[in-house]
Amino acid sequence: MEFPADQSAQGLFRTAQVYSSENTMLVVGAALGAGVLALSLWLVVRWIRRPMGARLKRALAKRDEIVVLMHPNPDPDAMACAIAVAYLAETVETDVTLQYSGQIRHQENRAFRTILDLELTRVKHVTDLASSTIVLVDHNTPRGFDGAERIEPYAVIDHHPGNGTGEVFTDKRTNYGACSTIVAEYFDELGATPVGPDEIPPEDGFVLPTDVATGLLYGIQSDTKHLTNGCSEAEFSACAYLYPGVDEHRLDRIANPQVSAEVLEIKSRAITEREVRGSFAVCNVGKLSNVDAIPQAADELMHLEGVTAVVIYGQKEDTIHVSGRSHDDRVHMGKSLQSAVSEIPGADAGGHARMGGGQIPVESAAVAGGMEVGLWTNREFTDGIFDALNGNV
Repeated sequence: MEFPADQSAQGLFRTAQVYSSENTMLVVGAALGAGVLALSLWLVVRWIRRPMGARLKRALAKRDEIVVLMHPNPDPDAMACAIAVAYLAETVETDVTLQYSGQIRHQENRAFRTILDLELTRVKHVTDLASSTIVLVDHNTPRGFDGAERIEPYAVIDHHPGNGTGEVFTDKRTNYGACSTIVAEYFDELGATPVGPDEIPPEDGFVLPTDVATGLLYGIQSDTKHLTNGCSEAEFSACAYLYPGVDEHRLDRIANPQVSAEVLEIKSRAITEREVRGSFAVCNVGKLSNVDAIPQAADELMHLEGVTAVVIYGQKEDTIHVSGRSHDDRVHMGKSLQSAVSEIPGADAGGHARMGGGQIPVESAAVAGGMEVGLWTNREFTDGIFDALNGNV
């Protein structure tokens, strides 16, 4: 059957209309899809380019309260980062509690806390945490209290090796000499102006208070042996940024605290009873009550001419504490200590190339190394340390 000419023309016209409409919808859909893709890419690029300080500030603003958690026995670097992150959180009206799980014993650490008037609380169990939103500074895995393994940190800021990450924010820079350097960069990126102790802060504008600037500067100095060990270019840039806000009087008081008699005695014991093989020195300083004397003794022994790597160990109660230092390119101290205790049950050790430490349960050491705990005659353990330093493991 043939359609009349006019009906055929009308059918073709309607078909053309439908095709045109569908084609227009496809074009519009493709354009919208391209627009959404472009917007998504722009947002991703913008987020990637956003300074880390701005990202952290944004993350902190999303919570009503947080805990800034330091490693168990916080040093100036950890405490400085904690007060700086707390200040940043307060600028976005987020409540902050500073917490740690161990002890603050080293005279330098106690002076830092006292002189800067820090409010810190201890944690013995996960239920002691003031908030479920945890920001870790100067370490990347919660430790030192019951239930720590169950914590999923909200944010992590660190310069140590490790696999720990934050749920929302992670910034780990193992090439930096101090965690305080990272945090100082945040404030520099955000345009904060360090204000000295005798200056009147401007009524408007973002400032970095003198106590925070002083703390961060000393945190950098402390972790890099006053900018002489393990530094990157970033440490010097951060110090230059912080300097205008530093309180030199308080800085001097923190840097020159009084030293206990026991610390001096342990240093003396390390010097007089050291065992030297080649350019390596090891010393068992025996029983002691202040374990912070061990790393201080290691630092002291590094001044000995001809010595390039040092390990000091001693016993407090039921734990052997080990501390090592190195400026020998052949010795990665953290890995060496890890190797030295690898076969001892319950032992834990590690650290950086230049600095390391560890702890060993006395009972495990006695079984694995033949230690006579009461007499402290652990020849096998000392030999094992020397073997690890020489790479004979």
